[in-house]
Amino acid sequence: MRIVVERDVLADAVAWTARALPARPTVPVLAGMRLAASQGELTLSSFDYDVSALATLPAEVTEPGSALVSGRLLAEISRSLPDRPVQLASDGARAVLSCGSATFSLLTMPEDEYPALPQMPPAAGTVGSDAFATAVNQTAVAAGRDDTLPSLTGIRIEIDGDRLTLISTDRYRLAIRELRWTPSRPDMSAAVLVPARALTDTARSLTTAAEVSIALALPGEEGAGGEGMIGFEAGGRRTTTRLLGGEFPRVRSLLPTSVSTSAEVATALLAESVRRVALVAEKNTAVRLRFTPGQLALEAGTGDEAQAEEVIEAAFDGDELMIAFNPSYLTDGLSAVDSDTTRISFTEPGKPALLTGKPGPDGNPDYRYLLMPFRLAP
Repeated sequence: MRIVVERDVLADAVAWTARALPARPTVPVLAGMRLAASQGELTLSSFDYDVSALATLPAEVTEPGSALVSGRLLAEISRSLPDRPVQLASDGARAVLSCGSATFSLLTMPEDEYPALPQMPPAAGTVGSDAFATAVNQTAVAAGRDDTLPSLTGIRIEIDGDRLTLISTDRYRLAIRELRWTPSRPDMSAAVLVPARALTDTARSLTTAAEVSIALALPGEEGAGGEGMIGFEAGGRRTTTRLLGGEFPRVRSLLPTSVSTSAEVATALLAESVRRVALVAEKNTAVRLRFTPGQLALEAGTGDEAQAEEVIEAAFDGDELMIAFNPSYLTDGLSAVDSDTTRISFTEPGKPALLTGKPGPDGNPDYRYLLMPFRLAP
């Protein structure tokens, strides 16, 4: 293999492909990144048996070929190179990378031991990349981090015609975001569970293109593997992720069908106030919110501990209401509300509160964040 490629293009593609490299590879070759050159382009790929990544970039190819080298080392080298064209050549046991006055000689790994990347599943539809990335970020905040409960570490994607619904929960909060997309079939219907970490990374990294193509193979379908597979493609980049198994909780019944009262407050103002007041809150203690007509008082700390209080304006005309939340969970929800005003809706004392932004075109909010309150001492 012998090629010349632009430095910035190479560094960006290598960094993106390296995202699928395992932190602790079960076999040494999984730490490798495969470089394959042919017909005016260079293809980079990585695979850890759960997530695959493939990037294609233009290159001046004088000698087609391929090589498998340490992915993380190549990523570190690529981002530190001077702003000059990069020459790559491999022949046998070494791959040589030259850029300006710098030259690196990398050991190659046995390509015959490297696993073949999975095929892209059948196309399911397309969605705007920015809208999809926003929706994923909004729901990922409520995904669980406890690997002993794997089904809660995912984001459930429900497909119903031209509507995508993303749902996540860690049992203490629930996030739901709805958005429109263009399905490959108008009657398409499916529900899958995607690892939240992989989905967040993927959605964020594919915003360079206007649209993202989503491909899907449900469990049991040919080429899907045990739990099924989902794929994403945009701008010369392609990635696949194995779906999560297990039963996702039936969470829609938790959403309130009616509310007793609600408050509206400036999102940024409330988020800043929560962060300030929470400075005195001990770990795993709450920030208390006291609503009275026209204002909201935030409090933290009790007794002999440090204490803080802040009062801000809020549109509220009900009877005095007191509720307490985990401050981190509350700020997560506020950061995900894509609106300058947040509505906090209440049902009964001790029941979860619902955070939403401004209503969408149909009069309903496209994002809902349900948060379990702390139990207040009598």
